[in-house]
Amino acid sequence: QVQLVESGGGLVQAGGSLRLSCAASGRSVNYYNMGWFRQAPGKAREIVAAMTQSGGSTYVADAVKGRFSISREDAKDTIYLQMNSLKPEDTAVYFCAADSTSWALKRRTEDYDYWGQGTQVTVSS
Repeated sequence: QVQLVESGGGLVQAGGSLRLSCAASGRSVNYYNMGWFRQAPGKAREIVAAMTQSGGSTYVADAVKGRFSISREDAKDTIYLQMNSLKPEDTAVYFCAADSTSWALKRRTEDYDYWGQGTQVTVSS
């Protein structure tokens, strides 16, 4: 079983950048497909980006394509979400999640077994 802890959120002006981190403990991130999700007030949780267990395949949602990227640092058992050119509509709580059962990349929240507590990202206009 893996435990996930996000960090790196905060308040940033539109056009700025943040890098979110998700540190894993208990089991290496190499065992899981990993995803980043976000949830804005009053909205459903949605996928932002995901990466396969091997790291060979990634997915980035259309809403953030070209601005966000997902990466992994095996030595630190950490995945990252680099967020550039932030917009006010990116304001949300961001969660990382691990999928222990799939080989293919999944995009639904129900496909992920383990979740972090979330980190708030607020983008001011």
